[in-house]
Amino acid sequence: MTLVRTLSFFILAAAVTPHAFSQEKKVERRDLPPAVEKALASVASGAEIRGFDKEKENGQTFYEVQLSTQGHKKDVLMNMNGGVVEVEEEVAFDKLAPAIREGLQKKAGKGKLIKVESITKHDKLVAYEAQVLTGSRKSEVQIGPDGKPLNHEE
Repeated sequence: MTLVRTLSFFILAAAVTPHAFSQEKKVERRDLPPAVEKALASVASGAEIRGFDKEKENGQTFYEVQLSTQGHKKDVLMNMNGGVVEVEEEVAFDKLAPAIREGLQKKAGKGKLIKVESITKHDKLVAYEAQVLTGSRKSEVQIGPDGKPLNHEE
């Protein structure tokens, strides 16, 4: 009976919140719309392209370009018109301002900060996100660009 309840829960959760999950799939460069391909030249300037994803979220289609630049990872999310919507860029912990390091560690509690990324939306830094390892469990925490807790997740 427990298995049936568990399965019922997941089916109900999926039915109630289908828009909360984005659908992501790997694509090839040749599958990019012309506007995204055109924007790619400036977005990927000087970086190594690692791959592409096509995402559908809330009925909109986006393309994510995964890059490696100057020894760190950078993911750029673009709309169908080639406009940059969001950039997640890996940041070295020792390069962060003290308020950011302290804010992330406070949110992580006893966990170990593994990787930190800055999150920029429409050319504005909106948050920092860190992967946290607590024992064998991984999770993520976010703080605002001032090092303080956010009212909502970015």
